[in-house]
Amino acid sequence: MGKFMRRVESIDAAFDEFIEPLRNFRPAVYAFNTASAVGDFGSIWHVLGVVGAVTGLLEWSQTLVLAVLMGIESLTLNQGVKRLFRRSRPTVAGDDRFTVRRPLTSSFPSGHSSSAFFAAVIVSGWFSAPLIVVTFILAFFIALSRVAVRIHHLSDVVAGAAIGALLGAVALGFTRGIGA
Repeated sequence: MGKFMRRVESIDAAFDEFIEPLRNFRPAVYAFNTASAVGDFGSIWHVLGVVGAVTGLLEWSQTLVLAVLMGIESLTLNQGVKRLFRRSRPTVAGDDRFTVRRPLTSSFPSGHSSSAFFAAVIVSGWFSAPLIVVTFILAFFIALSRVAVRIHHLSDVVAGAAIGALLGAVALGFTRGIGA
């Protein structure tokens, strides 16, 4: 193993140790379980798209485009990028403190983080400043939850967020005029 990977694993381990006390604090366990669950399959972003269309914050065309683009992002990440890596998850059997779905794919990069930041970047082109901040806080919390529930390493989440934001920035270029 190279020096770079040893350093990454050292940072992952240090962050894991830092966050461990939160894993025993019941309100944090509930919050992390919830954030991780709503991030499954990008569900929260699809719900927000529909709620946005129903309330008039978004056009239905934007909701549809978001759903389609999230499907493309998911396929790209889960059937493309993740297949290039065979990184083990922090726990094989899971952690009994958390009631989250245990994915079958590689740990690297985090799909929840990627889809969260992908969606946040796309809707940032459609929302005003206060809602943009809310979407990025939500994306950050979903990403953090994946480390907290011991499904991902910190580096998986950081890489997933970066990939999602990059793919989102590319997609944003194609979505600016939709619903305008």
